[in-house]
Parts: sequence; structure tokens; C-alpha cells
Amino acid sequence: MHKTSKKAGSVRFLVSLLMATLIDLGSPGFAVQQPHTPKPGSSERKQITEALRSVVEKELKKPVVFRIDALNVQNEWAFLRGAPLQKSGKPMDYRGTRYQKLIDAGTFDDWICALLRKEAKQWRVVDNVIGATDVPFADWAERYHAPAGIFK
Repeated sequence: MHKTSKKAGSVRFLVSLLMATLIDLGSPGFAVQQPHTPKPGSSERKQITEALRSVVEKELKKPVVFRIDALNVQNEWAFLRGAPLQKSGKPMDYRGTRYQKLIDAGTFDDWICALLRKEAKQWRVVDNVIGATDVPFADWAERYHAPAGIFK
């Protein structure tokens, strides 16, 4: 009987050790999440769009909402692709912004892409581009060491 309980104790110890190791591997420093899209209305989605909104409104000097075509989050990184809109939901009026000259020259596509990173529980815009006629985020995974899976 003594050997059985000693063996059972050893097994319990090994199981506990294995569980502790798995919990450590599941911590943020080791976790490898798959990209996901925060649901409309979720706290995570609101935090991401608010961080981007504050940067874009400062640049455009106009209130803005976003039509989101893609929003992918993986670990502490987020990538958003969409279009800035007026609060009414109508296309953005770029008059009075630096983008009007690009529109007049025919070198402006009305969309936005942005890379954000969560630091100290706050989302921060790492890079964003409005109106690009190419794919400005093509090298962002490499340049910023962001997960490539969010750019799909």
C-alpha cells in the first residue's frame, strides 16, 4: 500500500509539474495566438478604433468614423484596413487637408491602413497611411516585427 501511494504521489507531482509548464507556455510571453477579428461592439475593437481615430482626427482636423474592411489581431498587434468616413457615414471630405492636392492630381485612393500595438494595456498606432495608391503595408511585418498573419 505504501508503494502505491508513493507512486500515486509521484504521478500527481509529475502531472502538476506538467500542468505548471503548460500554464507557463500559455502565458503572454509564450502564447502564439491565431489572428482573430474582434466582433463589432466589443471592447477590444472599440479600443483599437479609438486609438486610430485620435491620430486620424488630429491629422485631418475633422471627426471621423471608420468603415472597416479588415481588422485582424494577433497577440499584441492589430492591423486595420478600411476607409475614413465623416461622422454621418458619408465619404470623407478632404478639403482643407493635405490630401486634397493628391485627390486633385488623381493620386489618391480613399482608404486607410494602420498597424497598432498594445503596450501597457493601451493600443498605440505604430504606422498608418491614408489614400495610398499602392500597398504601403507590404513590408510592415518585417519592418516592425509584427506577425505576418494579421496582414491577410
